Amino acid sequence: MVQKFAGWSLIQITGTAGMPPEVYRFAYNIKGLFVASNGEIQERAQHHLEVNLSLGYPRRAPQCRMLTPVFHPNFDDSTVCIGDFWAASEGLDDLIIRIGRMIAYQEYNTKSPLNGLAAKWAEQHAQLFPVDRRDIAPPLEKAKPHGEESPAPVAPMEESVGNSNEVTSSASAAGSDVQQIGSADPADRPNRRADQQDDQQPDQQAERISIE
Repeated sequence: MVQKFAGWSLIQITGTAGMPPEVYRFAYNIKGLFVASNGEIQERAQHHLEVNLSLGYPRRAPQCRMLTPVFHPNFDDSTVCIGDFWAASEGLDDLIIRIGRMIAYQEYNTKSPLNGLAAKWAEQHAQLFPVDRRDIAPPLEKAKPHGEESPAPVAPMEESVGNSNEVTSSASAAGSDVQQIGSADPADRPNRRADQQDDQQPDQQAERISIE
């Protein structure tokens, strides 16, 4: 898997834990959506994911959680819903690519959502999708020329694997593109921490999410 994503700008392995690795962290340089603390739905260009290969993998699906906020019908604060399509025959690299497509709104399921507000909003704004139209998967691997060096090993993660604050702040510092594409009424704003708000001002007129 390290070789498959080596040199691919849209998906990067940022860390591992265990030997062989039981925990992976990935950075997605893909456009997706999140909700700022003021209720505005904004676009951001970088996201971070942690994957834990649970006991029983690959018979049991790995545990996937976002370390940066994502506004999507099939994501919540602690889980990415992969149960609808996970199969033991699917490789971990294929799963990582599929989650990237979900972040970009190339794939989403509003029938059994983890986030009901995002599902309703997505149904009402389907014309905005996908947020990112690029092919998320890396190009097909080519035969490595003679003498080409192997990809550099992925640096192991620090002991505090579960600490997501550092990753969140580093994503903000990286200068993610943030663009406002909607807003929620004050009473309907999802509960998000204030430190998830991006400082860049949106440049599009806000739309209101009508919750009946």
